[in-house]
Amino acid sequence: MSALQALPLLGQSYDELELWLTSLGEPAYRARQLHQWLYTRNLQSLQEVTVFSKRWREAHADVPVGRSKVLLKTPSRDGTVKYLLGLKDGETIEAVGIPTAKRLSVCVSSQVGCPMACTFCATGKSGFARNLEVHEILDQVLTVQADFGRRVTHIVFMGMGEPLLNLKNLYTTVLRLNQDLGISQRNITISTVGVKGRIQALAQYKLQTTLAVSLHAPNQQLRCQLIPTAAFYPIEALLAECQVYVELTGRRLTFEYTLLKNINDQQAHARELAHRVRGFQSHINLIPYNPISDADYQRPSPRQIQTFLQVLENQRIPASVRQTRGVEESSACGQLRRQTLPEQEFVPECS
Repeated sequence: MSALQALPLLGQSYDELELWLTSLGEPAYRARQLHQWLYTRNLQSLQEVTVFSKRWREAHADVPVGRSKVLLKTPSRDGTVKYLLGLKDGETIEAVGIPTAKRLSVCVSSQVGCPMACTFCATGKSGFARNLEVHEILDQVLTVQADFGRRVTHIVFMGMGEPLLNLKNLYTTVLRLNQDLGISQRNITISTVGVKGRIQALAQYKLQTTLAVSLHAPNQQLRCQLIPTAAFYPIEALLAECQVYVELTGRRLTFEYTLLKNINDQQAHARELAHRVRGFQSHINLIPYNPISDADYQRPSPRQIQTFLQVLENQRIPASVRQTRGVEESSACGQLRRQTLPEQEFVPECS
């Protein structure tokens, strides 16, 4: 068995597929056929690739495609759909399809759980198991695309996990999304809470993606209260690394800020935040808190949210309020979870 054959086919480039197939004695054009089935036809098993002979498909039936199993599909009234996906080792992740009239976005997970332990986030409260492999991230996109029956146009790495702790697989996934699924890098957003050295490392890849940095507080003391891991990475150092990122890439940053009632939503917080980000080529995305059962936070009133926004705008800081989608079905930002299912509820497939 070749090195490639031991890996899932999903996540392999056209050239890698061609190398594998020609090593098996197949003509090079077969790579084009397999690539099409893999990335545009929701391939689950090589048995489905009817352009290959039955004998060939049977001989290579044990080659894994790399697809997960949809364990649960939860639609919301606004059209958002959350998917609970079962992985080969019995772990689970969640992904979300977010449709509008002109686009279909997928909120993808990059890890099983999350080690960052943000106090207002359901993922951080569910523990951390491991990084996701490239095929496990791509599978989320293909699952949503097939279910909606339309092309995915935008990707946001805002699901479970800290993407920059899975940097190598993140980079390869972005390449596959761009080169094999045809999704523009400018339509891909990578969200991070901040990991020392990783933002600058991401900048070295020279991607055209958007980087969204989750601040959630205008000062170190409050940030540590909300994000325990921030104690190892002061906000001043984080912003200094963000500045290096802008200089290296020329790309505008987004700063994400979850608004928590009577915690970080006061006018004084808004003025301090404006001072922090002044001079950046950036935009602030305000996120009204999405409630979870195991955190005692509340969402500010619409009036308080607008007041916070107005303070930023008066300080000439570009800002907007994110539209909440799927909150009633726990599909919104900060509501995704790692779930542990009884062993009998998950039976891995062979593909």
